[in-house]
Amino acid sequence: MTRVAAVFPGQGSQAVGMGIDVVDASPAARDVFERASKVLGYDVLELVRDGPEERLRETQYSQPAIFTTNVAIFAACDAPICVTAGHSFAEFCSLVVAGSITLEDAVHVVDERARAMHAAAQRSPGGMSAVLGLDADRIRPVVARVHEETGRVLQLANFNSPTQIVLSGDAFAVRTAGDELLAIGAKRVVPLNVSGAWHSELMRPAVERFTKAVEQARISLPSIDVISNVEGEAYRDVATIKSCLVRSVTGEVRWHETAETLLGYKPDLVAEFGAGPVLTALMRRMPNAPKTLVVGDVDGVKKLRETLAEGAPA
Repeated sequence: MTRVAAVFPGQGSQAVGMGIDVVDASPAARDVFERASKVLGYDVLELVRDGPEERLRETQYSQPAIFTTNVAIFAACDAPICVTAGHSFAEFCSLVVAGSITLEDAVHVVDERARAMHAAAQRSPGGMSAVLGLDADRIRPVVARVHEETGRVLQLANFNSPTQIVLSGDAFAVRTAGDELLAIGAKRVVPLNVSGAWHSELMRPAVERFTKAVEQARISLPSIDVISNVEGEAYRDVATIKSCLVRSVTGEVRWHETAETLLGYKPDLVAEFGAGPVLTALMRRMPNAPKTLVVGDVDGVKKLRETLAEGAPA
């Protein structure tokens, strides 16, 4: 049998119309949207289908919409998987498909997370930039110096690869650090189209509300391994799951470590269930990476089924 690792993209992967052809073709995918809409109190399928893009980009809508789309596309495939991971809040997708939390509980917690983070961003505006071409050892001293000199929040947020690292914090501090990093050799510094300083201390006001939602959710050990973004290792107890989910609001997303652990399971295929090639693009660059496949539309679902059929025993 083909060993499949499932990965789920997070914020920034949203697009109007994402996954709609899958929903139209799959009763299982439509059911996910219908169940999510009941929890959310609005028609998330209508939002995904029609937008507008500006609303879909807003955190309080983008996170539930991305989560629902990712899980719906996976439901249309019903693929057997050996391990799973999701980027940032998309870890909830992994927890759902691994049977650690119900769809309804996950939708509620994701919604609370998104609303709490939106409120925190309104209270303390900030920004994020991706630094390309420098490793963490060269970035950290600059970040520390800018933080100390300006007295403003600035930290490393996402470790997407050894040389693709995202800064988050006060907008002025992010810009200042970006200019200094370009001066010492960064290939590019790309401001991200986000509405807040995710994974930074500016999100601290969101923690209390989100913690309550996590504590109230019914979470159990997953039936297959889910790799934590916070620790880069598979979860082994429920307390750690809850702790890491909360820590991720203000802490680092250690995606590269997560991906290394996931590839340690030696999957034959890494399938990304979501709107586009976000995580598979990173994984293709890793040493000894297996075949990757983006499953974001009907064609992707068909290709996955064909790949699984080819790998099935005679």
